Amino acid sequence: MNHFELLDGPGGAELACEDVPLARIAEAVGTPVYVYSSATLERHYTVLRDALVGAGLKDPLIAFAVKASSNVAVLRTLARLGAGADVVSEGEVRRALAAGVPPERIVFSGVGKTEAEIAFALEAGVAEINVEAEPELHLVNRVAQRLGRRAAVAIRVNPDVEAGGHAKISTGKSENKFGVSFSEAERLYANAANMAGVRPVGVACHIGSQITDLAPMEQAFGKMRGLVERIRAEGLTIERLDLGGGLGVPYFNQPIPPSPDDYAAMIGRVMQGLDVQFAFEPGRMIAANAGVLVARVIHVHERPEGRRFLVIDAAMNDLLRPAMYDAYHDIRPLRPRTGEPVAYDVVGPICETGDTFTRDRLLPPLEAGDLVAFMSAGAYGAAMSSEYNSRLLVPEVLVKGAEFAVVRPRPTYADMLDRERPAPWL
Repeated sequence: MNHFELLDGPGGAELACEDVPLARIAEAVGTPVYVYSSATLERHYTVLRDALVGAGLKDPLIAFAVKASSNVAVLRTLARLGAGADVVSEGEVRRALAAGVPPERIVFSGVGKTEAEIAFALEAGVAEINVEAEPELHLVNRVAQRLGRRAAVAIRVNPDVEAGGHAKISTGKSENKFGVSFSEAERLYANAANMAGVRPVGVACHIGSQITDLAPMEQAFGKMRGLVERIRAEGLTIERLDLGGGLGVPYFNQPIPPSPDDYAAMIGRVMQGLDVQFAFEPGRMIAANAGVLVARVIHVHERPEGRRFLVIDAAMNDLLRPAMYDAYHDIRPLRPRTGEPVAYDVVGPICETGDTFTRDRLLPPLEAGDLVAFMSAGAYGAAMSSEYNSRLLVPEVLVKGAEFAVVRPRPTYADMLDRERPAPWL
C-alpha cells in the first residue's frame, strides 16, 4: 500500500501524496523533484515489524538499508519507530547518527571497509561490523586493538544461492564479491573468538534484492541455521543471526512478491527453537513505494515514421534504475487525461541514448507543461542521483498529512561550481 492517490480539488481530481497535491509541490519547488510519504514509510516499517514479532521473532533488529534512501529526514522518520540502520560507508554511519539512530542499532556491512571507516565505526559504538573476508577480520582486529576496544563482529556468509530481480542486484552466488564460504565462516568465527580485538557475536547473509520467491530465501536461511548449530556445537557463542533484506516490492509490471506475513512465517518455521536475536536489513520494501519522482514534459517530438519521444526534464542522472537495471516504473499524469493512449518513448535531456526511461509506453495524450510522476521511486532514486552533464541534484520533499517540507534543497549552479578549485598554475 502507498499514499499516492487521486484527490478531488477545485480543478478536478489530481494525484496527491497523502493530503498534498503533487502539483502544488512542483509549483513551489520546481521539477524534477522527489516526494516521499511519511505515512507509507511508517506503515511499511510497522507491517514488517509486526509480522516478524507475530511469527515469534522477539525483539528483531530491523536495520533499514541506508543505501536505498539516505535522506536524513527519511532515516529519522524510521528511527522514531525504532528502526536501526544498515550502513556501508562512514558517510552512511554519519547519516544514521545524524538521524538519531542509536549506534547500538547500526550494522556496518559492505566489502572494502577502510581502516579509517572501521575506526570511526568502532569509536561511534556500532552494534556490529559484518566482516566479509579474512583480511578484513585481521584489519578490524588491528584497528580495535590500537583503539583499546574489542569489536563486535559478524561473519558474512555467501550461501551460494541465486536470487534477485536482476543480475546486478544478486549478491548470494559464489561468484559474487560478498561474504565467505560456509567452511571459511566456521574457521574465521573460531579464529575471531581467540583475537584480542574482536568479539564474534553472529553470522550474516544477504542473497539479493527484489526477490519475489521465498524458496531461495528459505534455502539460504536453512543453511544459516545449520551454520549456527555447527558453531555452537564447537562450544562457541552466537548471539545474533542477520538474515539481510531483499524481499521484493510490488512494482507495477513485476510478479507480486510474498507478503511480510508470509516472509515472517517462513522464517519462524525455519528458525523455530533457535535462540538468537534476528537482524534484518530491509531497504527497498520500506522505501520504494513511499516515493515518487515528479517531472514536467518539455515537449513531444514526433518523427515522420511515427515514433513519439516524450521529452521530460528528469534524466538518467536523477533516476538511474531504468538505464542501470532495465527497471520499469509506472508513469502517471498528475491530472487524469482523456483520449486514446499513445505510445511514447520517454526520454530525458542527457546526451546519451541510455537516457531513456521506457520505449513504446502507452500513456494518455500528453503535451508540453504537463506533469507526470514516476511511481515506486523512493528506493535507489535520489540515493543514486548525480550531477552528470552538470545537472543540479534533484530536491527531496517529505510529506506528512497536509504538510510538506523540503528536506534536500535543489543546489544552485554557484553551489556546484564553488566545490571546485582551479589548479595553482591555471
